[in-house]
Amino acid sequence: MSQYPELVESPAAVKKLSLENLQHLAEDIRREMITGLSKNGGHLGPNLGVVELTIALHYVFNTPKDKFVWDVSHQVYVHKLLTGRRGRFGTIRSTGGLSGFALRSESEHDCYGAAHAGTALSAALGICAARDQLSTDENVVAIFGDAALTNGISFEALNNIAQTTKRFIGILNDNEWSIAKNVGAISNYLNKLITHPSYNKLARDFEKFLRRLPKGEVALKLAHKAEEGFKGALTEVGLHQTYDQIESDGRGGYGNSLIFEEMGMRYLGPIDGHNLPLLISTLEFAKTCDYPIVIHVLTKKGKGFEAALKNPEKFHGLGPYDVATGATIPAKAGTPPNWQDVFGHGMVKLCQADKRVVGITAAMPSGTSLKILEKAMPQRYYDVGIAEEHAVLFACGMATMGFRPVCAIYSTFLQRAYDCIVHDAALQDLAVTFCMDRAGLSPQDGPTHHGLFDIAYVRHVPNCVIMAPKDEDELVDMMFTATQQEHPAFIRYPRGPAEGVPVKETPRMLEVGKAEVLQGFGNKGGRKVALFGLGNMQSLARQVADKLMAEGYDIAIINPRFVKPLDTTVTEFFARTAEVLVALEDHVIAGGYGSAVLEFLNEKRITTPVVQVGWPDRFIEHGSSVDDLRRKYGLTLEGTLAKVRAEFGQGQLVRETAIA
Repeated sequence: MSQYPELVESPAAVKKLSLENLQHLAEDIRREMITGLSKNGGHLGPNLGVVELTIALHYVFNTPKDKFVWDVSHQVYVHKLLTGRRGRFGTIRSTGGLSGFALRSESEHDCYGAAHAGTALSAALGICAARDQLSTDENVVAIFGDAALTNGISFEALNNIAQTTKRFIGILNDNEWSIAKNVGAISNYLNKLITHPSYNKLARDFEKFLRRLPKGEVALKLAHKAEEGFKGALTEVGLHQTYDQIESDGRGGYGNSLIFEEMGMRYLGPIDGHNLPLLISTLEFAKTCDYPIVIHVLTKKGKGFEAALKNPEKFHGLGPYDVATGATIPAKAGTPPNWQDVFGHGMVKLCQADKRVVGITAAMPSGTSLKILEKAMPQRYYDVGIAEEHAVLFACGMATMGFRPVCAIYSTFLQRAYDCIVHDAALQDLAVTFCMDRAGLSPQDGPTHHGLFDIAYVRHVPNCVIMAPKDEDELVDMMFTATQQEHPAFIRYPRGPAEGVPVKETPRMLEVGKAEVLQGFGNKGGRKVALFGLGNMQSLARQVADKLMAEGYDIAIINPRFVKPLDTTVTEFFARTAEVLVALEDHVIAGGYGSAVLEFLNEKRITTPVVQVGWPDRFIEHGSSVDDLRRKYGLTLEGTLAKVRAEFGQGQLVRETAIA
């Protein structure tokens, strides 16, 4: 076994290797990732697919001077290994370890941070514009996936590239085509031809010749059209085996260059993304271009690991697995179902009972578990791609026709459709239900994926209903309730296992804006504390209640259910009878549920102290687990008890909410 990863700790070292040794390096990096990620998991499949591409990028370009802008950036593991972070690779996505995404504060080689799709082209163009203003000469390379082209931001950027800069390199990393093997000799030959200096000198000389002729500009345009048609035709021949395949491709351009050429960008490809010599020669050519260029690279997600090739969806991002078999560690016996699976099965029930209900996802059928609905009732399921704004507007359109669409979108991704929530769903008061998966923490993914802002960005919008279930049975009740009322409704629930509460056969309608009093005061003389535990924080509220009651406190436990409309009757009653209110939420404190309680109490001139337990005003980093991060920031039994005791010890309001 060769040891090239141990020798290659910097891009400069990559450049010293021969092509043969670069191939060995690619093999070793794959082995290192397959073994290294087996303990904690990660985005294995996407990174196995870009090994050669990343090596070629560092062989040709010089970071940090040259800039690599990665779309989503979940495929930067190889980049991290080659830029001095190999010694910490085993810590990736764990507490105190490397981020699973590009992160500016982590390395000078990460010029732009990201974790949402569709950002690379715009950000890279901004860097190019700044470079041009400064008259510097760095190269800027945007690496974006074919899935990112379903995102509207990508097309907004494409519309501006050619008119903004003359030097822009885009790499379309296309890892979804199962026909990558069939690129073959024709495509390779075509790219060798058009990247060869003699070819390009000939093309430039031919342009000069045509321009000197009468109506030369017309002739030149015809020549460009001919070249485009030639490239497109050869691409089709190289990628497809039969006429039927060409007709049924359905990708809009059948592999040709039309969309990019019409946007004013030179198109090269598609090329084999695992052919290092071809990648290097193509990138070397791109460096010399004085016009924007897109290189279409075909890669195989999971290349080098049979289990990942067979199941690319599973290995896109996963937890610990067995290196020999690829099998993931099964959940312990008795582990409750995941919240998203409860949602998925609940959707099937709702659709079976109500023909108006449909499910909509923005490219996350597995993550949201709407794949359960797709399998059971495909005609009631829509996947609109990585296009959250479109998903919301699409749902709004269906709602105007009497349907009850349910949009399942991660809390953090729904932020991208904020204007559509306000301008379209809320302003028109349309009955669209938004099921906000991953509300709370997505610990290994970090701040880009934590769903900690949704209450704040929806609570102040008129006509909206906001709910948070304490368990899986209540989640299905809320889904049913949302689809039966007439306003935009938002249901937030976390990632991971639910509470283990059975879901009844038929959901029940909840009274909108009505909290559930789980335990009232015993009136036996103890200090009175009312605990309002929102959603999944209800379990912490119960732990706190047990501990305080053992110490002689008189405790009430309330399940708020609704953030908006707030149950003002229940809130006012306990605010006037308790000595301290405690609002627990898996959300930032600023603008959250506790803030809504404080606003209401201020309106009523009620001065009962309110202890807010939630996340501080900062972006929460990634960690190995939810528990790790909660311990750090005080969202724990001990942290909450300390705040309550401090209230009685000091006799004044203490709003400390986090242990820094």
